[in-house]
Amino acid sequence: MTNPKENVEKITSLCRQWGASLFGIADLSLLKKEDILLPSGAIDRLPFAIAVGYHLSDSILEGIEDAPTPHYFHHYQRVNILLDTIGLIVSSAIQEKGYRAMPIAASQIVDWKNQKGHLSHKHVARAAGLGWIGRNNLLVNETFGSRTRLLTLLTDLPLEAGSPLTRDCGSCNACIKVCPAEAIKERPQDFDHLRCYEQLKIFTKTLHFSHNICGICVKACRGLK
Repeated sequence: MTNPKENVEKITSLCRQWGASLFGIADLSLLKKEDILLPSGAIDRLPFAIAVGYHLSDSILEGIEDAPTPHYFHHYQRVNILLDTIGLIVSSAIQEKGYRAMPIAASQIVDWKNQKGHLSHKHVARAAGLGWIGRNNLLVNETFGSRTRLLTLLTDLPLEAGSPLTRDCGSCNACIKVCPAEAIKERPQDFDHLRCYEQLKIFTKTLHFSHNICGICVKACRGLK
């Protein structure tokens, strides 16, 4: 597996066999230091980030009104498990060829106040050219909008990296109108993380979910089909 383009094709095919909807490669050096909470020594020799996405069920999302539903909560959990499974399978395939691979869990928060995991999946996906960061502080894909869940794998397998898109949400403000916390602003950089987090905690407590989820702005963001 020494040909970068062929490697991308093989890994893409493997991911799609397991149900992945999106796939891309990012140059890890394009990410900001604050988007990676892993020890630098652990990733020094892993220059590429593989971004994998799964398109959430539109029908389940349509059932969300002013709060996440039990149906969405279960779907969210199952998709995370599937993505983590894909991560393990791809990592195994890469390691069998003699290269390094480090899967990053689809949903493992290590800094709840700032809602950050070991690595920012959305910023990896953005760097890979799979979309842009929208007003809702999520990845927005042209086809699926924000209706996706993401996974990242770091590797030293020779790969052909993509490049970020030069576009944004334009005049769309659908997510601003529906956010129950009023955390979403006109400028993406003004997104209020604390307001969002407090609303997530309210949903978790009142709906008795074991994970902080919402889904309202995810439903509102349908992409630019």
